[in-house]
Amino acid sequence: MTGAVSAGALDLATRASAALTERGIPSPPENVINLGPFPLRAYALAIIVGAILAWWILDRRYTRKGGPADTAADIALYWMVPFGIVGSRIYHVATHPQDFFGPDGDWVEMFRLWNGGLGIMGAVLFGALGAYIGLRRRGLRIGPFADALAPGLLVAQAVGRLGNYFNQELYGTATDLPWGLRIDREPGLVHPTFLYEGLWNLTGAVVLVLLQRRLRLDGGRVFWLYVIIYLTGRTLTESLRTDPSMIVLGIRIHQLIAIVAWVIGVAIIIWLARQARLHPHRDEIWMAGHGPTAEAGGAGAVGTGASDAAGAGEGDEVSSDAEAVSDAADPSGTVGDGSVPSPA
Repeated sequence: MTGAVSAGALDLATRASAALTERGIPSPPENVINLGPFPLRAYALAIIVGAILAWWILDRRYTRKGGPADTAADIALYWMVPFGIVGSRIYHVATHPQDFFGPDGDWVEMFRLWNGGLGIMGAVLFGALGAYIGLRRRGLRIGPFADALAPGLLVAQAVGRLGNYFNQELYGTATDLPWGLRIDREPGLVHPTFLYEGLWNLTGAVVLVLLQRRLRLDGGRVFWLYVIIYLTGRTLTESLRTDPSMIVLGIRIHQLIAIVAWVIGVAIIIWLARQARLHPHRDEIWMAGHGPTAEAGGAGAVGTGASDAAGAGEGDEVSSDAEAVSDAADPSGTVGDGSVPSPA
């Protein structure tokens, strides 16, 4: 009898110890989904799903502003994506030079994107440059397009961060919080910083749409508000991360860049607010001398139809924006991923 009780107590103690050890969020055992002979990287899937959601939100918002129906797909596919990939890689190499030019580095690795190393901030900067070039060639203004894109970018970045979960990477310092993450190579729980950033981005997407409706933001101000929201969250989560990073002025290089860009973003929003008061038609879709009105009746009426259409449908646009972001942010539609280049 005594032996049975002792054995039972030992079993109970063992289970309790296992429960304490296994608490927290488990990490996926695999980051690849094998579809027959074809391996599907979970990270790649997250990036693809995020990009599709961003395009869908952009297309709905931009066309309701009066933008040409084929613009969102063409600009994203032929300009933003190629520029964004190049920019993200340049950013990663610039902020991790020791990996390529250090004593144990290999500069050839710069061209092996499949081994990892993409930077979101570089992707946004160069992607915006690509969009500007592509839109200008079409005679379209960048401001309305960027404003339409902003909430979708946050949704895409949130979904893309799920790839870090499947890769078991870019996590934070040790924690004893109940939502701590279990990582195979770590002895205890760690902060799931990619989860924090993902939730921050989804919340930011909703905030952007609500502020656009309440404050009637246009002319590029929604996009720069996106920059501020994203960089605020990035600065906070970066302080918890433990992955290798250059230290400049006592802080991680990504934090320093985020802080500098945040200040620039605030200054630009203030300038744009002043410009909006001085030039109330800055949100016109077409540049002077372009667009359907210019082709039909000359440059004197340029952009009027587009801006009128945007103004007339402003209420519908905002409610549709909220619906689009809400649908895109539905957790049931998110997907995670694996070991393709991971954004820093």
